[in-house]
Amino acid sequence: MEDLTKIRKDKTSVVLNVLTKISAFITMSVLIIMIAYILIKGIPNLTPDQFSLKYTTDNVSMVPALINTLLFTFLSLLIALPLGIGSAIYLVEYAKKGSRFVEAVRLTTETLSGIPSIIYGLFGMLFFVLYLKLNYSLISGVITLSIMILPLIMRTTEEALKAVPDSYREGSYGLGAGKVRTIFKIVLPSALPGILNGVILSIGRIVGESAALIYTAGTLPNIALNVTKSGRSLAVHMYALLCEGLYMDQAYATAVILLILVIGINMLSNKIAKKIGEKV
Repeated sequence: MEDLTKIRKDKTSVVLNVLTKISAFITMSVLIIMIAYILIKGIPNLTPDQFSLKYTTDNVSMVPALINTLLFTFLSLLIALPLGIGSAIYLVEYAKKGSRFVEAVRLTTETLSGIPSIIYGLFGMLFFVLYLKLNYSLISGVITLSIMILPLIMRTTEEALKAVPDSYREGSYGLGAGKVRTIFKIVLPSALPGILNGVILSIGRIVGESAALIYTAGTLPNIALNVTKSGRSLAVHMYALLCEGLYMDQAYATAVILLILVIGINMLSNKIAKKIGEKV
């Protein structure tokens, strides 16, 4: 009987191993094909005019959109990171374990994570643009993006804090450190690599977002000089060029820059996370 059970387990392991390898192969193949297609179609269409500081219908410059994308990313993280990390610290370190409030918050964050981005865009347009009269502006888009990435930051930070062994906390308490000191000197530094993974995912979602920003930040191809001005991101810029149908080559060129931006940010964030992990 034991031999039969062992044989079944071995067969199951072989099947799961094969399925895992097939999934990995398909994923890598799709990724390589997508990157190759974008580079082949986009690189020949990159021209110096597309890197002009001011957008015109002649040069179809992507620089204003690139600057706006960096502004969206920085300001959204500036709002969402303190709220998300602070909420996760409360849920893990202060809230009573198993309480209905904690379960309700977790259910809410998981639900928000699954909502399509266009729903966030419509909500942002109705509430921030129309009701609060912020109009199509940088601040409307930033707040909407902050709400979008907040559940992701909360959940990843919460899981990273849970992964820190309780012995770290107990050792800190045993040496006479208080709760706040233990959290900020022991727990958070240990959980930092996991928190940064959530930040990386959030940046990827911000940079690639278009639906939410079309309805909140608008599609003006200019640099948003302040938070009350409208401006498009790189993803919205590419979408606008494709919709117009007159600048297909420039749209592919924009896709190349967007791809390089996402890969560059991810590589930089991973490098920072590894360095911090080695120090911790």
